[in-house]
Amino acid sequence: MTSRTPRDSRLRLVSPRRQPLAAPTPRPVAARRPAPRPPEGTPPPAELARAARRDLAAAVRVARWADTRIGPGNNMAARDGKGTLSDVTALRAAEELGLTVDQVRADWDTARLAGLVEVHGASARPGWRLRAWDRDDTAVLRGWVALFDAWSLVHPAPEEVGPAAVAEVVEAMPQLLSFLQLMADRVAAAQLLDLLDQRVTELRTERCEIPYVPPVAHHRPSDEALRAAPADSEPTPPQDTPLRPLLDWSLHGLAAVGALTYDDGHATLTPLGSWAVWVKLEQICVAAQSPAGNIEVSAEDMLRGCARLRPKAARDEYRAWLAARDIGTAVTDLLDAARGEDALLRGLAFEALRVVGAPAEPEVRRAADDPHLRPYVLLWLAEYEGADPEDVHTVLSREEATWLWVDTAAAVADHGEALLLVRHLEAAVQPTVPALIEEVRAVGHPRTVQVLVALAAAHPDPALAKAVRRAAFQVHTGGV
Repeated sequence: MTSRTPRDSRLRLVSPRRQPLAAPTPRPVAARRPAPRPPEGTPPPAELARAARRDLAAAVRVARWADTRIGPGNNMAARDGKGTLSDVTALRAAEELGLTVDQVRADWDTARLAGLVEVHGASARPGWRLRAWDRDDTAVLRGWVALFDAWSLVHPAPEEVGPAAVAEVVEAMPQLLSFLQLMADRVAAAQLLDLLDQRVTELRTERCEIPYVPPVAHHRPSDEALRAAPADSEPTPPQDTPLRPLLDWSLHGLAAVGALTYDDGHATLTPLGSWAVWVKLEQICVAAQSPAGNIEVSAEDMLRGCARLRPKAARDEYRAWLAARDIGTAVTDLLDAARGEDALLRGLAFEALRVVGAPAEPEVRRAADDPHLRPYVLLWLAEYEGADPEDVHTVLSREEATWLWVDTAAAVADHGEALLLVRHLEAAVQPTVPALIEEVRAVGHPRTVQVLVALAAAHPDPALAKAVRRAAFQVHTGGV
C-alpha cells in the first residue's frame, strides 16, 4: 500500500461537479450620474489654484523657511502639542524674512490650518501639500478649502461673547454662504443679519432649547454674594447676545481667508469662495445619495455594510461616507478599523483609502511600521505612485506576500465560501503545497491555524487536506 501523503503536490484546483447552466440574464446598465459642473462663470481650476496660491503665499513662505532652515530633530515647535512656533524660532524667522513676530505666527497658523505643515505631538513638519504646491493644482485647492473650513479659527471671535453664541453663528454660516452664492452679487449686511437671526432661531428650536428665565426677585442673592461668586457662575444666555457683532466677525473672518469681500456694509463671494460653497453643496448631494445608508455610522460599521456590495456600489458608498466627514479624521478612522482583528475590514479599509487618494498618503505611509498593515500600505503606495497594476505585487517581499495571502485567506474563511478558499491557493507565490505550508508557518500570522484548518476542511483532495490539517496541528502545538 502506498502513502497518500503528497510529497510535491502542485497547487491545483479540483474542478467542481458540473451543473447545467441557466441562460444568463442580461443586467441593466446603470445610468451614470454625469460629472457635476460648477456654476456658470466659475473660473477653471488652474485659475482658481493661482488665486489660492496668492492667498496663501505668506503661509507658504514661512512653511518653506521652516523646511529649509530648521533641520530634523531641532526644536521648531513649542511643546504644547499644537505645533505652535517656539519663541526662538519665531524670532529667527522674523529676522530672516523681514517680518514681525506676530506676522510670522499668523502665517504659521495659516500654514497649519491649510495642511502645509503637519503637527505630530510636540513637533511639526512639512505636509504633502507643501511638497506638491508648485505642481499640483488639486493639492493647492484642497489646502485652501481646508483653510476655508477653519475660517472661525483664523479670525478670533470677540472675547466678550460666550462660546455658545459663537458656535450658533458658525453653524448658521453655511446657509448664509449658500444665499450669497445664489444671489451672485453684493448683498447688504442687514439682509444677511435677518437671515442669520432666522437660522439661529431654527437651530434653537431644533434643540428644543428652554428659554432663559431670570432669577425670581425674592430669591435674588445679596450684593455681597454676587461679588463673591465667580464671574462665569451665571453666563449670559445666547438669546441675549446681539447678532450684529457676530455677523461682522464672521464676514471679516471669511474675508481674511479670501472667501468673500466685505466693505461698505455689503458682502460678495470671491470666485474661490463661490467655488468652495459649490464644492460643499456637492459633497452634501453625494452624501445624500448613499446607496446603503451608512453615512452616519462608524468606519467599521460602514465597511461591514459595504462587504456585500459590488465594487462600484462600494466605491459610491465610500465617497458618500467620506463626503460627510473631515478627511483627516476619516483617514484616521479607516486606519483604526484596518488595525482590528477582522481581515476583511482591513482590505476594505484600504479600498476606501484608495478613494481618498492623495490626502491619505502621509497617514498611510506612517502605517507601514505596523506589520499587520505593511503589505496593504506598500500596495497602496505603489498604486498611488503610478505603478502598473499588473506589477504592483512585486513591491512585496516573499514574507510580506505570504502574510498577505494568509490575511486574505482569513477574510475568505470568515466571510466567504469554501470554494473561494480553495481557489485562493492560486494566489500563493509558492509553487507547491509543502512550500506554501512551510512559509505560512514561518511568517507567524495570528490566524495561521484557523486558515489551515478551514483550508483542510474545504479542499476536496483528501491527501492534500490531510497534509494541511497536520500542519495546522503542528502550528497549534508548536511542533516541527
